[in-house]
Amino acid sequence: MNMGFIGLGKMGFPMARRLIEAGHQLTVFDQRKEAADKLVALGAVAAASPKDVADRAETVLASLPSLQASLEVATGAGGVIEGKLIKRFVDLSTVGSHMAVRIHDLLAKRNIVQLDSPVSGGVGGAEKGTLAVMVSGPKADFETMKAALDVIGKVFFIGDKPGSAQTMKLANNLLSATAVVATSEAVVMGVKSGLDPAVMIDVINAGSGMNTASRDKFPRAILPRTFDFGFATGLMVKDVRLCLEEMRALGLSMEVAEAVGRLWEVVIREMGPESDFTSAIKPIEQAAGVVVGGKGGHAAK
Repeated sequence: MNMGFIGLGKMGFPMARRLIEAGHQLTVFDQRKEAADKLVALGAVAAASPKDVADRAETVLASLPSLQASLEVATGAGGVIEGKLIKRFVDLSTVGSHMAVRIHDLLAKRNIVQLDSPVSGGVGGAEKGTLAVMVSGPKADFETMKAALDVIGKVFFIGDKPGSAQTMKLANNLLSATAVVATSEAVVMGVKSGLDPAVMIDVINAGSGMNTASRDKFPRAILPRTFDFGFATGLMVKDVRLCLEEMRALGLSMEVAEAVGRLWEVVIREMGPESDFTSAIKPIEQAAGVVVGGKGGHAAK
């Protein structure tokens, strides 16, 4: 299939690479020329702009870091909306349902179909092709794209309502964000009382408290103190904020989500948006006066 791909960052690059390796023809664009050059070496064709991509491919996929970036790439000056060949825009970014609807409505005026298709599973999932791929949009276009999307992960059709895949993604990421900070608080409590954090994680993972943070984040990035899981704090906070906005718009009671949101605001303020999101444990450690991981948990010096 001849496709375009815009946004070759930590998530976009491995997804685009997998599509090329599966035999799809890709025209690619990223503001960083070196990212595009690596894919050109694998057989892709480089484009000069989002519009240039949309001049060459009927289907354009995008993986972008912010709401504004998605809006500009899709509908701005020099964006895919101005392309001569494009018929279908597949947004793999997380932008929230309201922005997804806005982009959908603008593209529809040019008879361009939007498939909202946020993904979950992190950089590791993008590398292995094991992402959860949530798709909303016209069923016929979903069926056209399913084989290609199968290359990057397990595909779920959420519905034909614009933005519904975004709602699904935000619900998922709220749970992921909650798991990180809740598990951090639980393990810090144990270390403060003298427990070994590695033993704690083993017990949690064998019991009813097991979650994605205890199963993946703690063994890989928190206990070894590498804090390199591959997802930025700024992106996690963006997703939590979007989820809270959506909940408020729906008139929901959200005591747990509000508490989780406050914790992540502390994390981004103290650790910065570019930090790895597993560093969320550090402000919790600091407040408790302990350090988790390394050669066992111990009191902070």
